[in-house]
Amino acid sequence: MRCPFCNCDNTRVIDSRPVEDNNSIRRRRVCDKCDNRFTTYEKVDTIPLIVIKKDNNRETFDRSKIEAGVLRACHKRPVSVDQINALVDRVETEIFNTELKEIQSRVIGEMVMDYLKELDAVAYVRFASVYREFKDINTFMDELAKVLNR
Repeated sequence: MRCPFCNCDNTRVIDSRPVEDNNSIRRRRVCDKCDNRFTTYEKVDTIPLIVIKKDNNRETFDRSKIEAGVLRACHKRPVSVDQINALVDRVETEIFNTELKEIQSRVIGEMVMDYLKELDAVAYVRFASVYREFKDINTFMDELAKVLNR
């Protein structure tokens, strides 16, 4: 980091602490050449992930949409809030680890279903019935048969 007073690039951090919002870090620095002190703020800068919906509309990724879908699927099931949060965290991590700038909503839905299948079979079928838009009882029964055969 260059000193704003003398433009020397030999500065060192003498104090670091999170800013009140916990989304950035305040660093107190001192210049090795002129001994002036100054403050910098460090914040993660991310490029928003774009989700391509079924109708080819695009929107920014929103974790709360995954949470809402999983919560609805797990309604009145023996699944704790911690388990739901862990599932959503795993999906979100997997999405961002792809390092893609755009991702199909279909891919996200499949990830959610894979994790739900491990967590709770009823929640999985509930989520799948909405996500895959089951048209009739036969489609529903086909999905149920897949769960029962594993």
